[in-house]
Amino acid sequence: MAAGSGRCVWRVLAPHCRWALAGLRQPLAAASPRPPQPVCCYAAAAKNAKRGSQKAKQEETKKKKGIIRRPLMSKPVDDVYLTWLYKRPSYNVEEAVGMLKKFQELDFTYPKQYVYINVFLDTALQKKKKVDPFASTVLLPYRFTDEVNKVLVFTENEQEAEIARENGAAVVGGVELIKWILEDEIQVDSYVAVPAIMPKLIPLRGKLRRKYPSTKRNSLGHDIPKMLQLFREGLEYTVEDERVIKTRIARLDMPTEQIVANLKTILEDICKFKPSSSGPFVQKLVIRSSTSEGLLLNLDGLLPEVEKVEEKEEEETMEGDDEEKPVQESVST
Repeated sequence: MAAGSGRCVWRVLAPHCRWALAGLRQPLAAASPRPPQPVCCYAAAAKNAKRGSQKAKQEETKKKKGIIRRPLMSKPVDDVYLTWLYKRPSYNVEEAVGMLKKFQELDFTYPKQYVYINVFLDTALQKKKKVDPFASTVLLPYRFTDEVNKVLVFTENEQEAEIARENGAAVVGGVELIKWILEDEIQVDSYVAVPAIMPKLIPLRGKLRRKYPSTKRNSLGHDIPKMLQLFREGLEYTVEDERVIKTRIARLDMPTEQIVANLKTILEDICKFKPSSSGPFVQKLVIRSSTSEGLLLNLDGLLPEVEKVEEKEEEETMEGDDEEKPVQESVST
């Protein structure tokens, strides 16, 4: 019986003895020396990885530059096509305005939304010079908004001051207004003055900057009613990014003839700032509404005739120079 009971106890304790022996073996295994591990130069590996990524980026840019996508001359047949395969279509102004009106009807958008234009100018001159950015105010033949600008009139003549008030001037006064303007207590949209008071307004030159009265902007003169009408009802635009003019010209619910007339009036005013020595001033013209895409316009018939005449004169002078050269050579011989 004792031998049988000893065997039973051994069977029960045998698994636990194995676990104990395994636990005793663990520190021995931990104490055994480990083989030396190779030292990794992580900084060098990171630098090599950066160089590899830079080389890959350079190769990608070279591949992109190598791909030349030449636009096709033919027009797309389907309504859905890849735009970079074809030249951007240009439209006559009447056709483009009609398309904008159709877009509005199909999209169920607001019918009295504004019509905008983006005018891209060629401001480069000779000897790496450029046309300075300018600002102007133009009186459109057809008004499209009831908004009226606030205009201040500088004058010390009582009769002129009364005329200014009758024609809608927001503020009228003389030298006493300088302090209030410098302290920003008076804020208006435009400033108009008569020539007699100009020597006293020199302290405002740095404050007003482009809004300082001048004959170039038609804000300095004796005809106060005409100046007030221009700056109260006129449209002001400025050159952005040295070559782009972005402004609104009409409402989409206006007749097409009125929209075209406003557009031509603005283009005529822009071309007045064209230097006589430069070539075509307007390079590209895009028209759009508040909710539509931009449509490229064909410039034929839109630009003023003065610019076209100057281009013809330049071509004639070039031809004349070419004709004079052989005559001079024959005389010299």
